[in-house]
Amino acid sequence: MFHRWSNSHQQDQGSSELCTESKIKELKGAIGPLSGRSLMYCTDSCFKRYLEARNWNVDKSKKMLEETLRWRSTYKPEEIRWHEVAIEGETGKLYRANFHDRQGRNVLILRPGMQNTTSMENQLRHLVYLLENAMLNLPPGQEQMSWLIDFTGWSITNNVPLKLARETINILQNHYPERLAIAFLYNPPRVFEAFWKIVKYFLDNKTFQKVKFVYPKNKDSVELMKSYFDEENLPKELGGKSIMSYNHDEFSRLMVQDDLKCAAFWGSDGKLSNHIANGQSPAVCNETPPEAC
Repeated sequence: MFHRWSNSHQQDQGSSELCTESKIKELKGAIGPLSGRSLMYCTDSCFKRYLEARNWNVDKSKKMLEETLRWRSTYKPEEIRWHEVAIEGETGKLYRANFHDRQGRNVLILRPGMQNTTSMENQLRHLVYLLENAMLNLPPGQEQMSWLIDFTGWSITNNVPLKLARETINILQNHYPERLAIAFLYNPPRVFEAFWKIVKYFLDNKTFQKVKFVYPKNKDSVELMKSYFDEENLPKELGGKSIMSYNHDEFSRLMVQDDLKCAAFWGSDGKLSNHIANGQSPAVCNETPPEAC
């Protein structure tokens, strides 16, 4: 009986893989010939993510992907360099952690209470830069990342403007589909609930299901978060055991090193070369934790 079930299971898996390959091929054909960075961007894994985001509807996936390619051609997220957004990161309000979750995914830590600027455009560029950076450093076989949002120090006075929240969600959902695996909102104050009631209507159902609230006194929510993260890696501020402090200089060295990697991957756009030519040579990070690279 077990043998028959196993064969049946393998057949179902094989059939599913063939269906996936067929849909990817169909979407490729619908998109048509690509060149340059659009061709580099549209890997089979990319096609699959857009199909998943639109429930395998090829026409809807095509429309979504075409909108992203237009956005990337004008916004040029792969050309943003650390020196352009470094001021946004001075307080550590958003950075890539030097640990992975239990599935080996990259982790972005967000601390909205550490907001230090007012330009919505620059804040969005900083976010996009770190999304691109996290993608560049994804471990083999991984397509997604996890978010940890720490509400320490957050209040209504430094709340994210509704317009910025909406645009952030728009970019994440429409141009980085299926990149978010899970997002934990750790110990948000009660006043945040009113803001959330508005924001959640901007989320599609798939994204909404990935957002989890965690409260230190709610055992189930804490256990859920710890099922995704090793307690030894989690910062104390997020209920873990790790003593972590954001060091802007060290993180900057890592990002400048990653800028070189990004330029080599996409093809240098000259911005980094000009920055170096102006006497601002990139520092080399000699002691970068392997999991952060």
